[in-house]
Amino acid sequence: MPFARVVSLVPSLTEAVAVTAPGALVGATDWCTHPADLDVVRVGGTKNPDVPAIVALAPDLVIANEEENRAPDIAALRAAGLDVLVTEVRGLDQAFRELERVLDACGAERRPGWLVDAEAAWRDVGSLGGVAGAAGAARPGGRLRAAVPIWRRPWMVLGRDTFAGDLLARLGVDNAYAGHAERYPRVSIDELRAAGLDLVVLPDEPYRFTPDDGPEAFPQSLPAALVSGRHLTWYGPSLAEAPAVLGEALRVAQR
Repeated sequence: MPFARVVSLVPSLTEAVAVTAPGALVGATDWCTHPADLDVVRVGGTKNPDVPAIVALAPDLVIANEEENRAPDIAALRAAGLDVLVTEVRGLDQAFRELERVLDACGAERRPGWLVDAEAAWRDVGSLGGVAGAAGAARPGGRLRAAVPIWRRPWMVLGRDTFAGDLLARLGVDNAYAGHAERYPRVSIDELRAAGLDLVVLPDEPYRFTPDDGPEAFPQSLPAALVSGRHLTWYGPSLAEAPAVLGEALRVAQR
């Protein structure tokens, strides 16, 4: 049975639901920035949601994610009698499956056009063998070895089993820390500089790397790709344009 009232604690899924099932959302976090005109009650952050405020909205469903939201908050919502759908997204294929599950739970009557377009866009990337090597890669087979910092002070990078790492791999960029025991390890800048990288990928979220904040920490000889964090880490409508947006940023860095 379709749900009439939904609270989303996941920015990616907030955008997906808002675009696909207009009117279903009654609450979202302060970090839910898309769509830009989203007009719902704000219920705190992803890591510190206002549980009483969410309960007061009397939602039929709360959407959460096992990585973005804390287990104690999810438990508190369930203890209050709310139905909480918890997603897990560690790769692109899993993202597509979870998106369908969420949209179906929210009452979407059919698969949205943006989801069809996203699947087609990433399928085309697969058929082309990735796009990162289009400007000339440093490694055999047109692939690049990169680190992907997500924070500094201290430096943290993408490690094993991440959605963003999977996207980059499909674009011809191999995460140098994909085999690390941790998913988001702390790595010293000296280790990063000595890692034998072909490229460093710097997204603008969660840490906002910019041309003046990030690339200067690495040797001038190491290309730095400044990429859209939304296109690298969000699983929603942005997935349809992500291959082109990310691919262009990777190519520009190698020129």
